[in-house]
Amino acid sequence: MPKQILFIQGAGETAHDQWDNKLVDSLARELGEAWTIRYPRMPDEADPHYQAWKAAVIAEFETLEEGAILIGHSFGGTVLLHTLAETWPAFEPGAVILIAPPFMGEGGWESDEIGEGSDFSESLPEGLPVLIYHGSDDDTVPFAHIELYARAIPDAVVCSLPGRDHQLDNDLADIAKDIRSLAV
Repeated sequence: MPKQILFIQGAGETAHDQWDNKLVDSLARELGEAWTIRYPRMPDEADPHYQAWKAAVIAEFETLEEGAILIGHSFGGTVLLHTLAETWPAFEPGAVILIAPPFMGEGGWESDEIGEGSDFSESLPEGLPVLIYHGSDDDTVPFAHIELYARAIPDAVVCSLPGRDHQLDNDLADIAKDIRSLAV
């Protein structure tokens, strides 16, 4: 049976079909047929709201099995992390991977819908691999947000990628390599 990945897109008009689909395609090419990637369209991507996206993520959790890898890009990563902190799924994820997620809270962005993420260590299970990737040339989410997440999730593996943009130059080979090493 193929291993499962849930990829939650970022926000913005056409993000699903013209931006993050390139990330999913790169990941699929790198991982091959041993992996199945679920890539749902999030509600109202041009004007996203946390509660609607959270509900969609929770619905996706119902389709996953033990060990599924959860990936979120940009706003999708922020939503994924906050959803997990508030509502743990019925299965045990194999890992959580965040790509260029905006940090909500002190030093990051403000949100009326998403609570501050100052410390996730108590809401995430001990031993859950959390990997955070951010390109140093990201002009969408400030690179400094990676350090805010490093403080909020002390056990996370933080991967800064020099010269890469918000979309990691549409190349997820590094992430695919890390997924393969987690799944051994």
